Amino acid sequence: MYSQKERKRALQTVSPKPILAAKRRRQRHPFFFRMGPVTLCIVSVLLIGLMAVLYLSQSGQAVAANQQLQRIRLQQAELQRQNQDLVEIIAQERSPAYVAKHARKLGLVPADPKAIQVLAVPHLQPVTGQDNKQRIKP
Repeated sequence: MYSQKERKRALQTVSPKPILAAKRRRQRHPFFFRMGPVTLCIVSVLLIGLMAVLYLSQSGQAVAANQQLQRIRLQQAELQRQNQDLVEIIAQERSPAYVAKHARKLGLVPADPKAIQVLAVPHLQPVTGQDNKQRIKP
């Protein structure tokens, strides 16, 4: 180690340029390094609180979006059940037994094949249209 005399001589021989350079370096440090421990603690607590508020806000939005998604899925399931019920009703009402039953309720009866009269019109030309040209043969 150095003795006190050597230290004093070293301090006296030091030129002012390195001291000025050290002061300039200190001035270049960010504001945080000049703050005291109390101020730094307060700023840290405020930043952590802000981050917590932002996190909770994002988390709340995610929960709300998830609840909305669940409601939409439940609504979709309900609509699919209703659609299936309607498809079954349509299939039932298209059945020949259902049609015959309701026709009888309305007073309609099946035609007797012996009582049917067919009219034959001589020299009748079929109506030709754009849709019928391929099906009708002259």
